[in-house]
Amino acid sequence: MKKCVWSIKTDIEGAYHDIEWGVPVHDDRLLFEFIVLEGAQAGLSWLTILKKRDGYRHAFDNFEVIKVAAYDEDKIQQLLLNPDIVRNKLKIKSAVTNACAFLKVQQEFGSFDSYLWHFVDNKPVQNNWKSQQELPASSHLSDLISRDLKKRGFKFMGSTICYAFMQAIGMINDHTVDCYRHRQLQI
Repeated sequence: MKKCVWSIKTDIEGAYHDIEWGVPVHDDRLLFEFIVLEGAQAGLSWLTILKKRDGYRHAFDNFEVIKVAAYDEDKIQQLLLNPDIVRNKLKIKSAVTNACAFLKVQQEFGSFDSYLWHFVDNKPVQNNWKSQQELPASSHLSDLISRDLKKRGFKFMGSTICYAFMQAIGMINDHTVDCYRHRQLQI
């Protein structure tokens, strides 16, 4: 079976591609997990983050947003010493800031899922890229969502990170048309 070119480099990337990437996510805990992971990935490879994903789950209380929002300076210092995550103070602090902003969005919209998916009328955008080279780093939609998230207090959610987030959680089907997952994820 033909797959997206980026997914054939390592087993961990292959498994992520085959099981998760591009599958619509409507679970707020998982949406928060991807926000933290995408922010941590800035400037690094996604493979680095996939390898540290279990470390993140353990370090960040399985991404329970209420717990992460309550992290204090002592907890942040503790996280900075944890070799199982990316030890970048700005990225760690942004996870706490984003948890607080995430809770406010949940309060306003009932769920983060409701807020986020309204940007695409609750239906994934179906792209038809022929090659990996055609995939954009951002789009008008990621610009719009990024601006709105920033206005709501989110950090490390620029348009490029937002686009990668949208790909990961299935708001956009960016599997290339020759990939077997492209057809499977057409909704």
